Amino acid sequence: MSTLLQIDNLEMAYGTQTILDGANLSISVKQKVAVVGRNGAGKSTLFRLIVGEEEPTGGKISVHGNARIGYLTQHSPFGAGEKVMDFLTRYSGKESWNCAKIAARFQVRTELFEREVTSLAGGYQMRVKLIAMLAKEPNLLLLDEPTNYLDLSTLLLMEHFLRNYNGAFMLISHDREFIKKTCDQTLEIEHGKTVLFPQPLEEYLAYKREKLMTVEKSNKKVLQEKEHLQAFVDRFKSKASKAAQARSKMKQIEKLKTIEILNPMSTSKIRIPKVELKKGIAFTAEELSIGYPEKLVAGRITLDINSGERIAVVGDNGQGKTTFLKTIARELKELCGKFKWGANVRVGYYAQHTPGNLRGSATVKEFLIASASKDTSQEDILEMAGNFLFKDEALKKKLDVLSGGEKARLCLAVILLQKNNVLLLDEPTNHLDFETVEALATALRESESTVIFVSHNRTFVETLADGIIEVKNGRASRYYHNYEDYVYHMQRAIEEDLKDEEPGKKSAAVSPKSPAENEENPGKILKKAKNEIRKIESSMKKLEEEKQLLMDWFQSHTGEYSEEKSNRLGEIIEKLQAAENDWLAVQLQIEQRE
Repeated sequence: MSTLLQIDNLEMAYGTQTILDGANLSISVKQKVAVVGRNGAGKSTLFRLIVGEEEPTGGKISVHGNARIGYLTQHSPFGAGEKVMDFLTRYSGKESWNCAKIAARFQVRTELFEREVTSLAGGYQMRVKLIAMLAKEPNLLLLDEPTNYLDLSTLLLMEHFLRNYNGAFMLISHDREFIKKTCDQTLEIEHGKTVLFPQPLEEYLAYKREKLMTVEKSNKKVLQEKEHLQAFVDRFKSKASKAAQARSKMKQIEKLKTIEILNPMSTSKIRIPKVELKKGIAFTAEELSIGYPEKLVAGRITLDINSGERIAVVGDNGQGKTTFLKTIARELKELCGKFKWGANVRVGYYAQHTPGNLRGSATVKEFLIASASKDTSQEDILEMAGNFLFKDEALKKKLDVLSGGEKARLCLAVILLQKNNVLLLDEPTNHLDFETVEALATALRESESTVIFVSHNRTFVETLADGIIEVKNGRASRYYHNYEDYVYHMQRAIEEDLKDEEPGKKSAAVSPKSPAENEENPGKILKKAKNEIRKIESSMKKLEEEKQLLMDWFQSHTGEYSEEKSNRLGEIIEKLQAAENDWLAVQLQIEQRE
């Protein structure tokens, strides 16, 4: 398979801080790779090095002659006042008809071509960037957080595109669900090294958990052996007759080494300080209209939210989700109607613009202490800081030098420390790795606060939401289905609208038993079933052994890609799944007849 990109012993450091340390990687055509790692691990740095925006401090990056790289960055490439079609033709160098053809695939209609790009909602701005990049006809895409600020319809359109994309891509995203739907391989950047795993994210995480458990068991045995030997040494080291044996045991102790576990699999559980439990109605709106003096965004909103509910506010970008949150947070005056909060409710509001207002010479630690609820212990403050990656030296950083992502995480930590009865959260997950996203969702679900939030991270919404408010076509109303149903209906609507959608495939029906099989002696059938079980188990054992050999190869050749081995591993996993299904079916037959 043709190689597009080769990286050998890549090194990147900023002063004394090493980001990449001997990273290796090979990307071939049609590979679909999720790039994962903690915040600050070097994911975006790797992309910038590949496209030449930064120079490595060591190693080699080889972009092969047949590679055409498309780079979708988090940053805005739009000119001041630039219109959509002007940007598309300038950026891609292609004719307007060519750009319009690609725009149709992302449901960007011709009436938007004369709009200023920056006047569009975030989801449409991302669509425009993607269209401009694709117009250049790349065969290797580097997608850096394309899901940030995307509405669900844009997210589903992008998913559909990537599933059917004929080239290779590397994707950075903190949306686990998006990764699961689009990527079939996983590249982790950890401690400066790269590990390319030839299977999707879930399989990789399962492999890591299994490996961690093996290391922990090994370390436990080593420590037990050390204790056993040390007990002998302590008991007999002063006895002349046992001195030689004691010295021998001490040498054995020195040789016994545990394997260092550099960090755990996931973020430690986030613990939100307890708040006073409120009962009854937390929020009520009657004939509420929201928007701006010159524009009605949504009207005639009448709804109630009970204390303790976790409500996801959903709808396409530009429909009014943020306007709704701003209004009920009293940052924006309602146009008419009314709303009210329950008695003695304390409301905390995290907005997308909040981190930008964070300035000053105070340190992170000083700011957290000053902002937290007065009865919050310093231990709780430092624990919350650590959950959002502020530890040791990071606690001493001044607000003025924090990055946008650091400011966002700090604001989230503050709002959780303030012991609010109600939390209004507008896109709280955009600067969090997916372990922290899931830990935050779990913590909020287990808290006693009422949570009303906007998020386009489906894993976060599915974990947290127990109710939905949909903002659409000038209305905001309760949607009495779960989020999974909502996504399903949205997906169906998009698929119907896309002309190039593949026709669905009917699943094979299970053949009914013949009359001869039905008439066969029950004892004979049982015996045959047990023989079949033994055959399946024997086959599964061989497949597991071959799978382990391949896994060992990939573990010892991190950064390398073998199409043959990757394909074989995929075949084995499919065969194992089929064998497990067969085993279960036969086992059920046995249980019914015994």
